[in-house]
Amino acid sequence: MEPTELLRLVGEQLDRVGCQRFTTGSVASMVFGEPRFTNDIDIVVRMDERQARLVVAAFVGEDWYASADAAVEAARQRSMFNIIHVPSGLKADIIVAAGGAFDASRFSRVRHIELPDGRLEPFASPEDVILKKLEFFRAGGSQKHLRDVASMIAVQGAASFDWPYLEHWAKQLGVAAELDLVRSRREG
Repeated sequence: MEPTELLRLVGEQLDRVGCQRFTTGSVASMVFGEPRFTNDIDIVVRMDERQARLVVAAFVGEDWYASADAAVEAARQRSMFNIIHVPSGLKADIIVAAGGAFDASRFSRVRHIELPDGRLEPFASPEDVILKKLEFFRAGGSQKHLRDVASMIAVQGAASFDWPYLEHWAKQLGVAAELDLVRSRREG
């Protein structure tokens, strides 16, 4: 199974039960930047406990691992659960949106991107992908997040980004220094 196939399968079930969603993380950074290896798909959703149970119920059998208890708890706590395709090792991280102004902004800026098979998928905006990558870099220090951001800027072109939006939310999210680091590397 390819990551786009897992995205399709999980996305169809989320749509079926009425969950607003968008893909973010490394898959989104590859859509806006350069390909790299990943074995997980990050999908942000608005989901309640009933929807969580219904989604997990679609992924049963020896080829799938998905815990109904973990899904319900994620819906309650606004955290994350996984749907794993066991034979391939591919994983969908289902991230229940915490709410708040930033999540509202991210949902309002979703872009529908046509994938190679012709289907449209909702993705986080490039700016929102960058902001989350900067948060993950700040939290863990992994350079892969900065490489993903640099790749997105190189492929899309710096002028295509909404820099005032990036600056505003970077300040709000506490990643202004990380955004300055990206900007200095871009200009340097």
